[in-house]
Amino acid sequence: VQLVESGGGLVQAGGSLRLSCVASVRTFSSYSMGWFRQAPGKEREFVAGWNGGSTRYADSVKGRFTISRDNAKNMVYLQMNSLKPEDTAVYYCAARLILLRDYNYWGQGTQVTVSS
Repeated sequence: VQLVESGGGLVQAGGSLRLSCVASVRTFSSYSMGWFRQAPGKEREFVAGWNGGSTRYADSVKGRFTISRDNAKNMVYLQMNSLKPEDTAVYYCAARLILLRDYNYWGQGTQVTVSS
């Protein structure tokens, strides 16, 4: 499974970005997809996930970020609104088979920088 993210960049506080991730798998619908992020000097943290039709978000992004997917295109998206400087991080797309607990496939990451 290969995951490739895109859509990162530099944005002012209050702005929006949409991250995209394309997965090279035959049965994309068999995978749960998630987004994680890692800020400098911090551990990687969960941001949002799509599992079996339900979504879950970290408290820090609830109401601002939205995860979605297009199974026909093998794509997962993260719409990020009302961005804050503390959202600055490298964002990673992740995948796991639906029945597994841990994400075991990762993209290379895309940088998101939010200026104040």
